[in-house]
Amino acid sequence: MKKRVLLVAATTGYQVRTFADAATLLGIDLVLATDRCHVLDDPWGDNAVPVHFDDPSPGVEALVDRGPFDGIVAVGDRPAMFAAQAAEVLGVPFSSPDAVQATKNKFLARERFKNAGLRTPAYRLLSDDPDPLAASYPCVLKPTGLSASRGVIRVDDPAQFLTAFERIKAIVDREADRSVQVEDFIPGREFALEGLVTGGRLHALALFDKPDPLDGPFFEETIYLTPSGEPVAVQEAIFETTQRAVTALGLAHGPIHAEMRVNEAGVWMLEVAARPIGGLCSRVLRFESQTSLEELILRHSVGGDVSKCGLAPGAHGVMMIPIPRAGIYTGVGGLDRALRIAGVEDVVITAKEGQRMVPLPEGASYLGFIFARASSAKQVDRALREAHSLLEFRFATSLPVVS
Repeated sequence: MKKRVLLVAATTGYQVRTFADAATLLGIDLVLATDRCHVLDDPWGDNAVPVHFDDPSPGVEALVDRGPFDGIVAVGDRPAMFAAQAAEVLGVPFSSPDAVQATKNKFLARERFKNAGLRTPAYRLLSDDPDPLAASYPCVLKPTGLSASRGVIRVDDPAQFLTAFERIKAIVDREADRSVQVEDFIPGREFALEGLVTGGRLHALALFDKPDPLDGPFFEETIYLTPSGEPVAVQEAIFETTQRAVTALGLAHGPIHAEMRVNEAGVWMLEVAARPIGGLCSRVLRFESQTSLEELILRHSVGGDVSKCGLAPGAHGVMMIPIPRAGIYTGVGGLDRALRIAGVEDVVITAKEGQRMVPLPEGASYLGFIFARASSAKQVDRALREAHSLLEFRFATSLPVVS
């Protein structure tokens, strides 16, 4: 009998199609639960279950009627919270709502990391009228409930503190969680880790180097390279610290995406998310026998052993194409030239013509993704940067008026 997996994803999630393709390849019956139209009956014609991530009870009841399920997978932070609540009712393995909530809130995560003895910068929640003289500089202001570096700003003096605070308050004005946190800036090299958790134990799938310095004032990520070029001792310290963070948060089952910094003092955990890497970035991960990350996640969700699956040979990299300035995207030139760069596998532009693009810290998206593979990380890094330099993005201040 076919295994059945529930995939919880946002309407605009890039990875839904990739998971659907992986499920077909594995012979898994995939049921989609998403925050789409609750008025029309199956408006997209894919038999998805419409749910409200912020009001889970009706959606969970509908899922019980569609069950039973052998596993559950979530794509995104809000879907992960819904999945945790649904998993308890459906009786399938996942992390608890309490654990997932801690991953979604930067203050709660810091509290658990500190209590577990992990390296933690000084941090505190800010009042609506904070005293900039009470901070130590440099420091970082960040919303506690947003992800992908949105609203995160480094400041170096009291004047910058007040400007950044007002800017962040405007960003979170319509969010359910409008809290802002300040913490000491952590210098060092930044990394990301992709893994799967089973019974609270972490299995690392890939460790990414981030070759660009992320020192602020904003923290827009660009290039990820794997496998890591760090010494074995550093990599082992990252794995050990991530396991301690997983335990501190109480994560029990499913994919995780972790971010950390390393300096002379050791490894500093930034955050652990109860979901896989976002956007189209998962395409950078190619495992042995051409297995995709989505295949591994689905196999793991139904109890499969994926511990023996390693990365395919060579070096792999992705560039998340940053938004250089605010404006309305009208097109791109140079794609053909970028695709001819040795090592470049694909260039995917996700921005749509006529779409208003907003850079960090207000924005939460990229123009697209560049993928490259070669025998060494240095070659991959060079290919990504050269391809990016050939792309000519066009922006307008407003859409043309059609008479």
